[in-house]
Amino acid sequence: MPGTFLQELGVEHPIILAPMAGGAGSPELVAAVSNAGGLGSWGGGYSTPQQILDAAKQIRAFTSKPFAINLFAGGYNVRPPVDPAPMLAQVAIVHAKLSLPPPTLPPNPDNSFADQLAAVIEARPALFSFTFGIPDADALARLHQAGIRTCGTATAVEEGRRLATAGVESIVAQGEEAGAHRGTFLGAMESSMVPTLELTRGIASAVSVPLIASGGLMDGHDIAATFAAGADAAQLGTAFLVCPESGAAAAYKQALLDARRDTTVITRAYSGREARGLRNAFIDMTMQTPILPFRQQNDLTRPMRNESGKQGLADYISLWAGRGVTRARPMPAAELMKTLIAEIGGG
Repeated sequence: MPGTFLQELGVEHPIILAPMAGGAGSPELVAAVSNAGGLGSWGGGYSTPQQILDAAKQIRAFTSKPFAINLFAGGYNVRPPVDPAPMLAQVAIVHAKLSLPPPTLPPNPDNSFADQLAAVIEARPALFSFTFGIPDADALARLHQAGIRTCGTATAVEEGRRLATAGVESIVAQGEEAGAHRGTFLGAMESSMVPTLELTRGIASAVSVPLIASGGLMDGHDIAATFAAGADAAQLGTAFLVCPESGAAAAYKQALLDARRDTTVITRAYSGREARGLRNAFIDMTMQTPILPFRQQNDLTRPMRNESGKQGLADYISLWAGRGVTRARPMPAAELMKTLIAEIGGG
């Protein structure tokens, strides 16, 4: 079975939990996947340095096994500013429905990557993964000196080449089927919507670093297919979202389990950056509304999303999900890991 580079980290099986920033990828879920022999990954893209350190401490309270931490390595302020009034008006409609006070325009946040990375280096995970770009040479050198392995996200073959040239030690091939944010950092997102197996084959033929396939993978048969395409490991997110250890809101989990067909769309409505999720009311009501930049849009919609989750309403939550959502299986993470491993063995 593939996965040699993970075995070097002390990971038994070539299965990685996709990092899910914002709460769904809870420390409990990360630890459960690591304890079951996979590599749990925690998404820290929206977190402060102290929150990153606290999360690492929590994860280590639940497991002594290796885990990864993920950050956003770019993606800020890449679009021209827009008039915020129309979007504020749309969010105000939702706030009124949820009995929230009228929204206020949050500042357009600065890139906090440097401070976050310092916390990651202090936390010392086995693997540091990133998306939306490539850290500079100094950052990669500091990670290497700290003994932390690196993994970047590519949505196109050329992105994979750039990552390998920069000295990144492993690459996630994020196919178009993947849920949540697109990791595209070269060219337009639309030109990087490549199916997972096709992208995996393409990057595998272009670089010699270990490759992790990601996008729409829900069972061991999907994982085995990525190995045949040249992947060394597989990364799954949506498959783990409905586990009891997941931090996703109950309404979010139920929406995933209720999905009878793929209604996922690529939207900027919730965060300001293209991401795949189940189509819902907020996406529909903002289709013609100018969207604020990443992460300003994310900060604007956060109170709405949080309150909607508390009230059990899926209409105003970012329901990130991959194209394989209809095959989600509600079971504890350890049981899902055992099931996946058995299915891989069966081809």
